[in-house]
Amino acid sequence: MKLSEQVIYQVYPKSFYDSDGDGIGDLKGIIQKIPYLKSLNIDMIWFNPFFVSPQNDNGYDIEDYYRIDPTFGTMQDFDNLVAELKAVGIGVMLDMVFNHTSTQHAWFQKALAGDPKYQAFYYLRPAKADGSLPTNWESKFGGPAWAPFGDTDLYYLHLFDPTQADLDWHNPEVRTACAEVVNFWRAKGVQGFRFDVINVTGKATDLVDAPTGVASKTLYTDTPVVQDYLKELNQASFGQDPDSITVGEMSSTTIKNSIGYSNPDNHELSMVFNFHHLKTDYVDGRKWSRMPFNFPRLKHLLDGWATGMSAGNGWQALFWNNHDQPRAIDRFGDPIRYRAKSAEMLATVIHLMRGTPFIYMGEEIGMTDPNYTSMADYVDIEALNAYRALLHSGYSHQDAFTIVKTKARDNSRTPMQWDASQKAGFTTGRPWLRPTNQAQINVADEVNHGEIFAYYQQLIHLRKTYPIIADGDYQTWRLDHDQVFGYWRTLGDQKLLVLNNFYDTATTVDLPDEALTAQVLLSNYNDVHVQSSLVLHPYQSVALLLAKP
Repeated sequence: MKLSEQVIYQVYPKSFYDSDGDGIGDLKGIIQKIPYLKSLNIDMIWFNPFFVSPQNDNGYDIEDYYRIDPTFGTMQDFDNLVAELKAVGIGVMLDMVFNHTSTQHAWFQKALAGDPKYQAFYYLRPAKADGSLPTNWESKFGGPAWAPFGDTDLYYLHLFDPTQADLDWHNPEVRTACAEVVNFWRAKGVQGFRFDVINVTGKATDLVDAPTGVASKTLYTDTPVVQDYLKELNQASFGQDPDSITVGEMSSTTIKNSIGYSNPDNHELSMVFNFHHLKTDYVDGRKWSRMPFNFPRLKHLLDGWATGMSAGNGWQALFWNNHDQPRAIDRFGDPIRYRAKSAEMLATVIHLMRGTPFIYMGEEIGMTDPNYTSMADYVDIEALNAYRALLHSGYSHQDAFTIVKTKARDNSRTPMQWDASQKAGFTTGRPWLRPTNQAQINVADEVNHGEIFAYYQQLIHLRKTYPIIADGDYQTWRLDHDQVFGYWRTLGDQKLLVLNNFYDTATTVDLPDEALTAQVLLSNYNDVHVQSSLVLHPYQSVALLLAKP
């Protein structure tokens, strides 16, 4: 099956299903839920890391790339998982975290012990002449991006948590070691790889201060050498498999660079994630802030990326949700009055667009952010650091909590809600994160009585059935409409018009004459009658397939 026809589902293993009652999801739990996953008709599952890790950043601080963390199971469990998924036609995508390792990784420990080979694996720098840190760079989790390197006079770079030491990709031995990790998992039947924050690996040899008023990330993000690294990694590992599927998580990237990363002619990656559309509810670009999403900005970003990537033969990974984002339905929909309709509308936007749709677990049943009442409910290091930083900058406890509650990564990491029981059918023990609304939202109720899951099944079926959805071009439709994001898909002499009302009030759109004889391919409301002025209900989506002339 072509990449364009596939749909990928994301599983956060810690929160999917717990088979042994310790409150943490595991590989055997995922195996037990394969029939559910198959019923959605997905093609591949991206698994967040389940490698050996101290879990300071929920598995993105990897101690050993070659071993399964006992919390999640054994290598035999993994082999069984791959085999059982393969038997039902579902591939496996693993998360490769190659920008940094845990400081508990053998490479870093050998570096600390004085081994020059492994000291060259990391960015180790002396303090400046005045005794200050090597650069003024800030960690993405808050605070300086440098920490003391053992009892030496050196510091090591960590763009994230201090327990996540950045690897120096200038060193060819680092690049070879990363390719060997990919090849190990390829030999175990893994066809897909997602590369975590891969476009921040292109740091300069000489690290310098960010100028006053300039974010330090601009000095090391999306630099040209990243594409060289990806070409080399492609050739040395996954590029040897004609059916491999790869995606790069690209921080603060551009359309031009993303075309380069994903254009098949460049032999780098299959596709890229960008996050610009998920920053349209940030005040002045600051994540830890609160405001309604800026709809004109959201539309222009979605449209600009779709248009630009289509023109340059790049390929997007399409998504609203993942393990690092609060639930999209709380940000861009109405989780109270129109939960089903806004969930379906948001799904329509990306599933009928040009690119490969990703579904984050729970999205297909309309899961929402948890209703937590205090910071004691949160465990994520980023949220805890942000709360302290907000207090330090003058916010009240209540205001700081309100901001964290809307943006915390834990919002999407709560356990999958399988049923209405106290522990959501996720575990017989104490869940590592507390679910809050499983009585209202759960798989059992949704599959038997709801409409969202069936709507996702329909969207996936359409992508596999209609070439215009999988392979059509993208064109703009009326960006000036104050409530609707719409677009055209075209393939040969076929055209598909997709209209999505982002608000809780009805609105009217004037259809072009050519659409008046169109077939209603999809709608999340019944009884759609095509006429020159089409009324869209709250959070309604309509896809109109124009008849061939």
